[in-house]
Amino acid sequence: MTSFNRPEGNITGVAVLTAELAGKRLDMLHELQPSASIFALLVHPTNPVTASEIRNFEDAAHSLGLQTHIARAGTPSEIDGAFSSLVERRAEGLVVSGDPFFTNQVEQIVSLAALHAVPAAYVYRGFPAAGGLMSYGPDLADSYRLVGIYTGKILNGAQPSDLPVEQVVKVELVINLKTSSALGVTFPRTILARADEVIE
Repeated sequence: MTSFNRPEGNITGVAVLTAELAGKRLDMLHELQPSASIFALLVHPTNPVTASEIRNFEDAAHSLGLQTHIARAGTPSEIDGAFSSLVERRAEGLVVSGDPFFTNQVEQIVSLAALHAVPAAYVYRGFPAAGGLMSYGPDLADSYRLVGIYTGKILNGAQPSDLPVEQVVKVELVINLKTSSALGVTFPRTILARADEVIE
């Protein structure tokens, strides 16, 4: 695909961008813990967007004067190992990639973050709903709405090649106050005021 506006061949669809927001998640974690200096990023080693996500995360960390640790995991046992490594590195916060594998391991990741008392920022609402600290990422309901609109257009005769790839631009911030209390961290009003949903 050469561009979102003019995809080649018979390709179209809805793009959910998550890697570009890794730096913003780090920024919010740092705002939550301004004295922290080491933050980790959990990524899947074979995801094609991992390199750009790491770059986005490290650029944000550099601008804030922070140290980073990149943890890679592609299996449940590697997730366990990744948490052990970030604890050894004394990471004071964790940003979790939006890789589909991690989304399927919500319970394991949220439980490990709680066990090791590591404040973590995720991509999707399902994580704070399951007890994670916070999420900041694309509004999946909006992406499903766009998929429905495109499906309707194609079923009504539109050619996929004539439809640009639509990007989901609506993002949502979800905060779990019960988890923040358990971790002993307090959300500044500047973050709470931006929240789309606060779980108490």
